[in-house]
Amino acid sequence: MDKQGLKVLFHVNEMEKWDTALGNITNLIKDVGRGGAEIKVVANGPSVAAYSDSSRLEVMKALADDGALFMACRNSLRKMCAGTDTCLTEAALPPFIKIVPAGITEIVRSQSEGFAYVKP
Repeated sequence: MDKQGLKVLFHVNEMEKWDTALGNITNLIKDVGRGGAEIKVVANGPSVAAYSDSSRLEVMKALADDGALFMACRNSLRKMCAGTDTCLTEAALPPFIKIVPAGITEIVRSQSEGFAYVKP
């Protein structure tokens, strides 16, 4: 699988940015082809709630099938569950979503590995 050297990290930390991010990822894959780029998507802050939205999950799953790696910040998931009726547990996440201990650490690590940073 030739990645053409493209490594892209999408950072989503606002719910209202998901549709733009998913559109950007879709367009990137259409342009470079499936497997044409290594794509990571890190969700932290309130945006992790999108991982419970069935219509967005369908789009995410299709993009994951095309090679995009979706990640959820464990700290954000825990904060979302603290003292609220809206709780998304790690066990409730679909299997194509990877849990990372801290979204910020994944972002910094990915940038140090040469990933281009995109924040829709």
